[in-house]
Amino acid sequence: MSVIERIKDQLESNSVILYMKGTPDFPQCGFSGQTVQVLEAVQAKYVAVNIFEDAELREALKEYSSWPTYPQLYVNGQLVGGCDIVIDLYKKGELAGLLAAAGGLEA
Repeated sequence: MSVIERIKDQLESNSVILYMKGTPDFPQCGFSGQTVQVLEAVQAKYVAVNIFEDAELREALKEYSSWPTYPQLYVNGQLVGGCDIVIDLYKKGELAGLLAAAGGLEA
């Protein structure tokens, strides 16, 4: 399976997925940490992928998404954006609705 096929498989298998530096319990950059905090604040149900564990995926995802930085949040297979966009959606009160529509909030 190619790395692009793996990315597509991950996106199809998870309604909300966060590609980040580190893990939710141990983020390895401030932007990833802030994004996790916002997702936790809205009680998001998501899968996190540590890009440091797979260099091939880390490089391929930049091309796949046309987004050069991490973290990258996807909802229903679509790139939402990085830390600034996620925080902006949260402040506008739109993040929870976006996640809820995808079944990405804790019950």
